[in-house]
Amino acid sequence: MSNKMWGGRFGEGPDRIMEEINASIGFDQRFFAQDIRGSKAHCTMLAETGIISREDAEQIVAGLDAVLAEIKEGRFTFKRELEDIHMNVESRLADLIGATAGRLHTARSRNDQVALDFKLYIRDTIDHLDEQLAEFQLALVDKAETHADTIMPGYTHLQTAQPVTFGHHCLAYVEMAGRDRSRLADARKRLNESPLGAAALAGTSFPIDRHRTAKDLGFDGPTRNSLDSVSDRDFVLETLAAAAIAATHLSRLAEEIVVWSNPGFNFVRLTDGFTSGSSIMPQKRNPDAAELVRAKSGRIIGGLTTLLVVMKGLPLAYSKDMQEDKEAAFDALDALSLSLAAMTGMIATLTVNAPEMRAAASRGFSTATDLADWLVRALGLPFRQAHHVTGTLVGIAEKKGVDLDALTLDEMRAVEPGITDEVYGVLGVDNSVRSRTSFGGTAPDNVRAACAHWRAQFGRNA
Repeated sequence: MSNKMWGGRFGEGPDRIMEEINASIGFDQRFFAQDIRGSKAHCTMLAETGIISREDAEQIVAGLDAVLAEIKEGRFTFKRELEDIHMNVESRLADLIGATAGRLHTARSRNDQVALDFKLYIRDTIDHLDEQLAEFQLALVDKAETHADTIMPGYTHLQTAQPVTFGHHCLAYVEMAGRDRSRLADARKRLNESPLGAAALAGTSFPIDRHRTAKDLGFDGPTRNSLDSVSDRDFVLETLAAAAIAATHLSRLAEEIVVWSNPGFNFVRLTDGFTSGSSIMPQKRNPDAAELVRAKSGRIIGGLTTLLVVMKGLPLAYSKDMQEDKEAAFDALDALSLSLAAMTGMIATLTVNAPEMRAAASRGFSTATDLADWLVRALGLPFRQAHHVTGTLVGIAEKKGVDLDALTLDEMRAVEPGITDEVYGVLGVDNSVRSRTSFGGTAPDNVRAACAHWRAQFGRNA
């Protein structure tokens, strides 16, 4: 019995184990819409160039539409013995329209077909992720605007550093997400060349019009080298790299939410919808959604690593190794999409404990830098000397168990005689954040201006 897919070259069917390792229909069936879209564009071009008749093309396109409808409506049976989405669609097309279906594969190969499908899929996915990142940014901007004046401790080394506003902290992640969107946009721009028509690896002798199919499919133009066209997976790697960085940003925010929601901090409270309880400890309120977002970064980074390893030693052009490019990419991009949805929901619905944040900002000598800066401005001290004076005063306050603004003027003058009572105007946390008016600083007015900037970018008002 001959092999149904390969015809005369193979007299027998594949071994059961070969069929198991070779089939990809279990995961590449998600390409169905892209595969059929590419086939329709290819078929239309074949007719316009006279390679196939217009009557055959019309029959093929109608059949492809029927296959698409069957898949969307759940009436299509994916067959493992047909290996992949391409052969499943073509086989069903033949069931519907007969031998004419065989003309569709003229002047193309599964090699350029899968490269096209994957590019179309990644392009669609980038567009979806960009929309999700924009919604995430908007949720952060909303929270930032609400809390432009809410004071919290800013940290370095997770130690109290200087007071900032919660709004300013939220806007830091808006910036990160903006860079994530920019990286994805760059990846989209570079991938937007059509590999269709490269055929197996060398191009084709048929008089095809690659520019026409590229235009029909929304590409800027066709790829310029047939070998590279079928062996390139840079577009997946770039997208996964951008996804890995975005996931790292989400993981950092997730970690902060886990810390902030701990009763030891008590800065924020997540809603019931994004927390869970304990099977044994009734008092527990676990930030599970944030923890899972934090963990999913590993899967996303792993997807990038997987594909890098798959591609690192492959000679030109196509190798079957490249079938392993899909599952890790699907998993990683699905995980990022889910993480974005979860994080956007958490940010939009969490409540902020402003009094606790403010109290924490007032501890830990967070206005020490303000004192050092005042010594430079008001007394003309070199900053290093001002730093030393401030450190000495911090030591005195620490021994007394008070903050800097609780030290008496005489205690301060004992360390630096030039200090006047004007110093108290810079020592409160409110004075500190209001003073940080440099571009990009934490002053509440800066936060509100930054929120207005981002809303203008989104085209949305408050």
